Amino acid sequence: MKKILLPLLILLYYHANAQSNIGSEQYFDFWIGEWNLTWKDGDGTTGTGKNTISRILNNKVILESFEGLTGQNTGYLGKSWSVYNPRTQEWKQTWVDNQGAYLDFIGEVQDENRMFVRKTTGPQGNEIWQRMVFRDIKKDSFTWDWESSSDGGSTWSLQWQINYQRKKS
Repeated sequence: MKKILLPLLILLYYHANAQSNIGSEQYFDFWIGEWNLTWKDGDGTTGTGKNTISRILNNKVILESFEGLTGQNTGYLGKSWSVYNPRTQEWKQTWVDNQGAYLDFIGEVQDENRMFVRKTTGPQGNEIWQRMVFRDIKKDSFTWDWESSSDGGSTWSLQWQINYQRKKS
């Protein structure tokens, strides 16, 4: 019995610690820095932008400052504030922009992807889910997808995809 119990306890310990690291304060640190952005606009042309991500307020809050530079999003400005609550082990994000949007999200993980997810109500009163997915994360690049779902998250439609490249110093 002891031969089975000890390996099981060790496995449970490592599994619990790995799960808690998913919700750690450092979980979005890959995002910190200055980024050059590219995406495909609806007309097939390439749009560009920049995004500066920093830690503020004693390193407890991640501040995002987005700016669309060319293409259909020229002049689009937005900011987000992301914070980790150690008591609930949850990430939260608030996004605002110069179009009057206010969006609130909760952090989640799926496979290796980090994301922020929210539920909202569509014009006809239907429930719509929206999410930002950070994927293919490398030291100097990643892909960001804005997706929506009208079936409770069973299927997702890509709305906007941005390729991030870390700005060279």
